Amino acid sequence: MQACRFCLDNHLLSEPPVGRTGHFYVLMSNDPALTEAAMVIPHRHSLSPFDMEPAEWADLPNALNLARRQLERFAPHGFNIGWNVGALAGQHVFHTHLHVIARRPGTAMDGKGIRRAFKSLRGGRQ
Repeated sequence: MQACRFCLDNHLLSEPPVGRTGHFYVLMSNDPALTEAAMVIPHRHSLSPFDMEPAEWADLPNALNLARRQLERFAPHGFNIGWNVGALAGQHVFHTHLHVIARRPGTAMDGKGIRRAFKSLRGGRQ
């Protein structure tokens, strides 16, 4: 897809991928707020995981393990893994990508899952 910054053929990445599998590449986060994070991104352009093909789904565990290995340098105690699908859900780059965030004690929101923000807005248990 022309002008998509995650389509490798467009040469728009600010940093090179740190690894590749048959259907994915792994890119470390360049977001200053998420320095201990990576993204798993399919080589083939698609808008969301709902558009992924069976071969991509079959290769996803390999790509996730590659991302985990890259994040081991941060000595994580856990991970948050998630997709933002659509603008309303916070997707800013419209090329499928899975966020993998290393979590350690003493970092922002440690011990809190990804549902915490929604629960706190609705007055639910925290």
